[in-house]
Amino acid sequence: MKVEAPQTFVTRQECDKIAFQNGFRLTHGETDGWRHYTSTTAQGSIWLAAMQTGNWLLSIDHAGVLAEIDLEISDVDGPGLACFRFKSLTSLYAAMSGLYELAVSLPDAPLQEFLLRTKGMPRTTEVERLVVQRVGQSIFRDRLMTYWKVRCPMTGITDPDLLRASHIKPWRDCKTDAERLDVHNGLLLSALWDAAFDKGHVSFEEEGTPIFSTKLSAEARTHLKGENSKIQGLTDEHKLQLAWHRKNLFDH
Repeated sequence: MKVEAPQTFVTRQECDKIAFQNGFRLTHGETDGWRHYTSTTAQGSIWLAAMQTGNWLLSIDHAGVLAEIDLEISDVDGPGLACFRFKSLTSLYAAMSGLYELAVSLPDAPLQEFLLRTKGMPRTTEVERLVVQRVGQSIFRDRLMTYWKVRCPMTGITDPDLLRASHIKPWRDCKTDAERLDVHNGLLLSALWDAAFDKGHVSFEEEGTPIFSTKLSAEARTHLKGENSKIQGLTDEHKLQLAWHRKNLFDH
């Protein structure tokens, strides 16, 4: 099974279309049948290629994305850290959307955007520091909306106005901007869950199961029930932050 090299005009056009429509709009030529792309908003590189059998190939070099993307690694050699094979353009398109959502959030893309947008902003007075903080919180919310696919993992709510970017370790308790803007230090919760989580009335076990404070009323527990029994897809980084929350904020 060989990669089509060089790419035909049709293959090149399809690769450009897939990459451009999914945020990777900077092209860097083709090597051995692999067309190389980067993004102005997402970190890492991707490469696209076609096989002589008709399958399509995607290769990535972003370790953070590789750790979280739900795709089976192919045995085909590619220019990145891992290569994935797809039977159709439709399945490749579906994968690219999820890849971009991760690439704009991991590992420190929000931090880099924050540093760029706040470069030169004064931080002498409390008001000035609050302005800088609001910029960071806005970036953090945008990235959490992307990472969690605009959906509260506990209630299933997808109305943006009802969703909150919930820091696991609060902004004030983070030692660095990198920690404040790390998407693994956040959950996208509905307003009620966010309020309960922020005040320490609820927390989550390592596997994502919610735990409730004994001081929470039965009525409140009833209203906090969601469609899911636990949060799916927590990474090791999430689990470390939740351990801190259970120890320092959760009101047993």
